Amino acid sequence: MKTCKELAAEWGLSVRSVNALCKSGRIEGAKKADGIWRIPDDVERPADGRISSGKYARHKLKPLPIGISDYVRAQSEYYYVDKTLFIRDFLDRKPLVSLFTRPRRFGKTLNMDMLRVFFEISNQDTSIYFRDKAIWKCGETYRCHQGKYPVIFMSFKDVKFDSWNATILKIRELLQEEFGRHSELAASEKLSGYEKDYFVRVLNGTANEVEMASALEKLSKMLAVHYGKAPVIIIDEYDTPIQEGYSRDFYEEIVGFMRNFFSGAFKDNKNLSYGFLTGILRIAQESIFSGLNNLTVNSVLDDDYDDYFGFTPDEVSEMMKYYGCQEKESELRDWYDGYLFGSREIFNPWSVINYISRGCVPQAYWVHTGKNEILDAVLKAATDDITGQMYSLLQGRKVAARIDPNVVYRSLTKEPAYIYTFLLVAGYLKTTKKELQADGSYLCEVSIPNREIAAVYQNEILSHLIQIGAIEGTTANRVAISLFSNDYEKLQQAIAEYMDQSVSFYDAGAEGFYHGLVLGLVAMTDSQYKIRSNRESGDGRYDISMTPRDSKYPGIIMEIKWKRNVGAEELEALAEQAMKQIDSRRYDSEMQSNGISEILKFGIAFSGKKVRVMMKNCRQQSMAISE
Repeated sequence: MKTCKELAAEWGLSVRSVNALCKSGRIEGAKKADGIWRIPDDVERPADGRISSGKYARHKLKPLPIGISDYVRAQSEYYYVDKTLFIRDFLDRKPLVSLFTRPRRFGKTLNMDMLRVFFEISNQDTSIYFRDKAIWKCGETYRCHQGKYPVIFMSFKDVKFDSWNATILKIRELLQEEFGRHSELAASEKLSGYEKDYFVRVLNGTANEVEMASALEKLSKMLAVHYGKAPVIIIDEYDTPIQEGYSRDFYEEIVGFMRNFFSGAFKDNKNLSYGFLTGILRIAQESIFSGLNNLTVNSVLDDDYDDYFGFTPDEVSEMMKYYGCQEKESELRDWYDGYLFGSREIFNPWSVINYISRGCVPQAYWVHTGKNEILDAVLKAATDDITGQMYSLLQGRKVAARIDPNVVYRSLTKEPAYIYTFLLVAGYLKTTKKELQADGSYLCEVSIPNREIAAVYQNEILSHLIQIGAIEGTTANRVAISLFSNDYEKLQQAIAEYMDQSVSFYDAGAEGFYHGLVLGLVAMTDSQYKIRSNRESGDGRYDISMTPRDSKYPGIIMEIKWKRNVGAEELEALAEQAMKQIDSRRYDSEMQSNGISEILKFGIAFSGKKVRVMMKNCRQQSMAISE
């Protein structure tokens, strides 16, 4: 017999999820003894989504490929979403060098490994990994390319170090591993002695930095000579070490190395059949691809290859049907859909497979997969205007922005408007409308894609945008707790202490400032609320409203007042004035028309660092004072 903890580890679920399955009777044979669930050893997950013992199971479902970027393993041992038509579309176009930019965890590495397995010459028959896939049904025009090329494959996704010395050591390791994959060259009779000597130096880790910089060029030549066929070169997540260099102050070193490294591989290299690169940013103007006029760039704004990174709606529906959780499709769409790649609707693949594998519990899974270190510097450079637009985004509005696909790391902090480009390509925004300009940029309408990314804004981004500096997590938690428990005293205390510790007296100067402060604090609370600001309701425009997504929570309306250099009594009267304004202008009419029965009304008054909070609901009215 197994415990919930053991089964949770086996299935990749939380202990709580397995416990809930036992309690609901969905695990047949599970019995509780001494407060612990005992589960039969042969429990399986049948096709209809219910959990039952092996005796009654129809068949064992394939696990979802969480963190699996090995194509052979993913397509044979896990539930695999067939993206092999990517190969067909590429071979129809045959660009010499292609760069694909997409957010992290959207399937770039898995797709690149798929290309490697398809094209690479191998001692075994690798066509077996494609015969049941869509590409094989496309005919001999495409099949004839399978297993016919030597391939150079390197992934920089794990080159994340805080110094240039550590970074170049890791690159040396990656080169050793890749040269080791082609150990047949060390004994090749077609290569000259000096080429073999160079090969051995790289393989042994004794090549110097200059020799390493020309490794792709030299390896491609040796492979072309040995096989009589120019190789395919695949570089995955090429910009990861560049991003680290920017954040860790070894930018010049990494850019200088990569310029030579890629130039030899992709610029005027006659020993190249095709080249592929993936990354988040294009970085075209960093001189890394200087003069590389044969580079074809495909970004989230382009229609080509738009459905090969991430999951399409049809792919998600099929997956949910397989795992028997179709009834959760609306929730999944609300949380993880909303991206637009080219003109194609796309789901976040990492979040979808985590959501399904963890018992359909909605959480912000993607945000925990890694952090763009450069984000801090970019967001701190945001102007007041951009800060205001970030608040508008969080309220569900669309914002007009110029998107420049040629954005470079150095210009991100020098030109704050580039923040939208970075947030878009990194997966924090989506385009709802775009218009190509003569200079290659786009005029776009952008918005937050879904609830998961709204949660990211609340917890990872918005804290950087508050004019007075980052909000401490403990403050945001206290604000959330005070709102959910209807405790105005805790709310006032949290705001007052935060202002006392973090806000310069000279920063506190107008109602708009305090509006932004309160909006930032409440926006970092739980995503059970839809937050709006300065919207019409009743006979006027309220300051902040929090409409609950679940009827078990009350609605919340806040009106904010400010006056310079007033005493305690006048500040109290100002808070009361705010409360009366909520009632007299019927700011609660919109919530009432939507059937929200309990509405909390907050009148909040500020003067310098002093704050008054008054709260009222249909049952009681209370006030609190704090200096």
